[in-house]
Amino acid sequence: MRNPTHAVNFAAPRGFAAAFKADCKETFFPDDPFHKLKHEKPSRKLKKTIQYFIPLFEWLPNYNLRLFRYDLLAGITITSLAIPQGISYAKLANIPPIYGLYSSFIPPFVYAMFGSSKHLAVGTVAACSLLLSETIGTKASPKDNPTLYLHLIFTSTFFTGIFQTALGFLRLGILVDFLSHSTITGFMGGTAIIICLQQLKGIFGVKHFTTHTDVVSVLQAVFRHRDEWKWQSAVVGVIFLAFLQFTRYVRQKRPKLFWVSAIAPMVVVVVGCLFAYFAHAEKHGINIVGDLKKGLNPPSIQYLNFDPQYLPVTVRAGLVTGLVAMAEGMAIGRSFAIMKNEQTDGNKEMVAFGFMNIIGSFTSCYLTTGPFSKTAVNFNAGCITAMSNVIMGLCMMLTLLFLAPLFSYTPLVALSAIIMSAMLGLINYEEMIHLFKVDKFDFVICMAAFLGVSFISMDVGLMLSVGLALLRALLYVARPAACKLGKLPNSSLYRDTEQYPAGSSPIQGILVLQLGSPIYFANCTYIRERVLRYIQEEQGASDSKTDVIEHLLLDLSGVSSIDMTGIETFVELRRILVSKGIKLVIVNPRIEVLEKMTLSKFTDAIGKESFYLSIEDAVQSCRFSLLPNKTTLEEFLNDVQTDV
Repeated sequence: MRNPTHAVNFAAPRGFAAAFKADCKETFFPDDPFHKLKHEKPSRKLKKTIQYFIPLFEWLPNYNLRLFRYDLLAGITITSLAIPQGISYAKLANIPPIYGLYSSFIPPFVYAMFGSSKHLAVGTVAACSLLLSETIGTKASPKDNPTLYLHLIFTSTFFTGIFQTALGFLRLGILVDFLSHSTITGFMGGTAIIICLQQLKGIFGVKHFTTHTDVVSVLQAVFRHRDEWKWQSAVVGVIFLAFLQFTRYVRQKRPKLFWVSAIAPMVVVVVGCLFAYFAHAEKHGINIVGDLKKGLNPPSIQYLNFDPQYLPVTVRAGLVTGLVAMAEGMAIGRSFAIMKNEQTDGNKEMVAFGFMNIIGSFTSCYLTTGPFSKTAVNFNAGCITAMSNVIMGLCMMLTLLFLAPLFSYTPLVALSAIIMSAMLGLINYEEMIHLFKVDKFDFVICMAAFLGVSFISMDVGLMLSVGLALLRALLYVARPAACKLGKLPNSSLYRDTEQYPAGSSPIQGILVLQLGSPIYFANCTYIRERVLRYIQEEQGASDSKTDVIEHLLLDLSGVSSIDMTGIETFVELRRILVSKGIKLVIVNPRIEVLEKMTLSKFTDAIGKESFYLSIEDAVQSCRFSLLPNKTTLEEFLNDVQTDV
């Protein structure tokens, strides 16, 4: 007999509004941010709401001098890295170096207000700098028309900010999840390869170069212009690169000496400036950055270009670089937060990045996010809050007001060495080998991004990898997991017979199958055919008439949802089973599935008595109908006693 306290709950299906609200809440508000405010007073509710949307008001009231000491050291340390990186990555984006410094002044203040990460240090990144250069460069040449090119860079940054802010407000952080770990690993590795090769232009002092970014074009350009090679530049570049790599080695061997690697780029820039000034490096073929004007960021909102002729390329550049920057920044912030047992809010991060880039496009900044190297230095320097970004912004302000002209003697070969050293750390070959050992398909996804970026282009490589990842997801949907369950001896547990071939035993006359994914139009045919094949295999394995399948139990615990095509598939499957003399039994359907079955009258068609809460209840009930097939009543009772 069935225990009434453990029966399936056939409650009236929820209304459309209630079901839709629950689905939207789970999709867009899985963290349920305002649940705790339900019983608060209006004034306190307003305060908490403001603190939620502007995290600055949450941590600033409790800020004190003890915390400031740590953030001050971290802020000064990351400034020493931000100056050479800003100049280097601006060069990579083919814009004047001063705009790299501008981009490290305004955005840190914006992120400190709206960002949820305590450790993320914002600034420009190499991958997005090169991606902007490659995309915008197809429409406007940075050499032939530098003014138009710069204005399009600002415009694409504006579209990046709009895109990121919209995703944050619409709670669409799930889109970033489509950039899998394998895709990001391959993309960053491929980007590092082409960026390193492009720096050969600076290392050898080559003046004429290609606008393409693929490996073949870059290498052809390097060797085609061998007559422009300057051995003096190459020697200086190798010395700087060796020094930078040595400091990275010191940091790996002695993590407490992280500051050696952190200040190394600034040391290279300072030494390079002194060398270029006293040795008159330009006379020996070593090019320098050139004029860097004093002063804070000039407004650039008037330079945003919405001409229909250039709109497609700026929108495309904004969307692609925005997605890459967002995925990189959020992944890095999340990684360092985990080390401190803390959490970051993905939607807040998107809003913060979006505001950074919108305001940045108005103030002569180009795309910014959370670079790994700067964040790692910020974390190791002992930062406590986002105040370290404020300190960096203040230090950068002083640099722009008083020190910027001093960096005009920076050799381009020094910047190339800094970029190459940073990029070599992004080629995570150990992770690629690990992917190959664990999951071959993940390795293929990683290699699609790596080889696509290296030999075709950055956006094509990224799309190839994401396309393969989506194809894999579609294969999981179209070919869902299904398995036959058997009972483990001396227990009430039912497990996959393929995973436990020795321990699980089949149940005479009863076939138990488990479905483990949503049932949609894309996989309905496969599920029906797979169930029928299980029945055919089970009956074909035995010649005994007593082993004929009389009951099919479908465990739907893992089926999160079902559509109308799925319901029709169950109707058709039941019709086929009835013709074979097999009764269909449903075990533990979830609320969404049960509601669809109730509304479609499927529960009435097979009867509510065919629904059970557990496999054990269903098996015990079905065995009563198998009683006539037993030789004696004693045999049946012995089977039950054995199970117990």
